[in-house]
Amino acid sequence: MAHGMPSQGKVTISVDEYSSNPTQAFTHYNINQSRFQPPHVHMVDPISYDSPKPSGHTRFVCVSDTHSRTDGIQMPYGDVLLHTGDFTELGLPSEVKKFNDWLGGLPYEFKVVIAGNHELTFDKDFMAELVKQDYYRFPSVSKLKPEDFDNVQSLLTNCVYLQDSDVTVKGFRIYGAPWTPWFNGWGFNLPRGQSLLDKWNLIPEGIDILMTHGPPLGFRDWVPKELQRVGCVELLNTVQRRVRPKLHVFGGIHEGYGIMTDGYTTFINASTCTVSFQPTNPPIVFDLPNPPSS
Repeated sequence: MAHGMPSQGKVTISVDEYSSNPTQAFTHYNINQSRFQPPHVHMVDPISYDSPKPSGHTRFVCVSDTHSRTDGIQMPYGDVLLHTGDFTELGLPSEVKKFNDWLGGLPYEFKVVIAGNHELTFDKDFMAELVKQDYYRFPSVSKLKPEDFDNVQSLLTNCVYLQDSDVTVKGFRIYGAPWTPWFNGWGFNLPRGQSLLDKWNLIPEGIDILMTHGPPLGFRDWVPKELQRVGCVELLNTVQRRVRPKLHVFGGIHEGYGIMTDGYTTFINASTCTVSFQPTNPPIVFDLPNPPSS
């Protein structure tokens, strides 16, 4: 338990009855609870890069889904960089090195990174399965020898890499997890329901900032082309009912770029690449008041 949190009344999240159909879940909760409508939630405009940072605050710069296309990105002033995954196309060591070099040239005091479904080599179970398959869906990844990717995250020397783990930065407790609902069998994909909930149950109480690769249900998770919501219902319930971070940053759904709030947690889909993989969505900056020093 985090310090100062009451030990009684610990909330347990169970699998939602609509877990396997997020679009239906969204409709159900909207009709019955107005859960995704004002005044419960509303859109937030990003602050401009040149707006002065209030005293006693830390400025977070949020990016995601840069997909090895970092060259032209104009990075704003800030204190801490948060990158919520898909920094490569396939997790090839050469891509990871290039990304790490880019990170090394950025002026932020701290840089925190998680993997996404495109970081195939970071998902050891995925790689073990890929080697067993007789067809090569990802030839350039299949060709890698185990020694090429066994310690691929050690190539990230210019950031803190989180994978079901947390770090405290400038007094903020930040937790990161790469898992997303199954989608075409990429890395860190898990079935909706208990499999994902088991991962979200690892998130401790007392987290200030949650970094996941994909969205929770109802927050920047709409895929217009499919006319579907794709966010994770269990992630939503975990965030709103148990963990309650001040900030939840994610990407994964390029079409969902933007900011929303439920009045307590700010939800940022920081996808830098558009649906056509153009890296034109600007980084999002967000100021949080510094935690009282312990």
